[in-house]
Amino acid sequence: MSPQAVTSAPETTGAAWLDATRAQLARFPLSIIQLAGRIGVGATFFKAGLLKYHSWEFTVRLFQEEYRVPFLDPAVAARIAMVQELTVPILLFLGLATRVATLPLLGMIAVIQAFVYPNAYNEHLVWGAILVLLLTRGPGVFSLDHLIDRVARRVTTPPEPRRPRELRTGSSL
Repeated sequence: MSPQAVTSAPETTGAAWLDATRAQLARFPLSIIQLAGRIGVGATFFKAGLLKYHSWEFTVRLFQEEYRVPFLDPAVAARIAMVQELTVPILLFLGLATRVATLPLLGMIAVIQAFVYPNAYNEHLVWGAILVLLLTRGPGVFSLDHLIDRVARRVTTPPEPRRPRELRTGSSL
């Protein structure tokens, strides 16, 4: 056996194993990742909205003294944030109007990053990446959007014309 054959055998096996592993991992359903992303980001914002709702006076004070969002009255900014955080995540949970629902949350992340917590970019990057995935790839099959799309395609797609019996069976009577 040549020395070249001995050294190339493990490399081929290693490369084959790596390719096989990569192929197996690629079979993992993207829809599960999309569902987890919708729930994870949605839960984060929904919890923040509940906190604002349950401690309204403190929330307004935070918007006055710490958050200081420009161009908006603190009470108005707090109300907008609370309503958005309590409604948009429900759309994400259901997978309903998902792509549209990502836009206000991406806008909120941009405002928080720019004006409120500029050093929290690591969290904002994670949330933003998940929302951009949902914006560009959709909510996946575990969503009302997918169900609505399937029903709409079934309704708008005309049925195939029925063929005579002899053409279906391949024989004549």
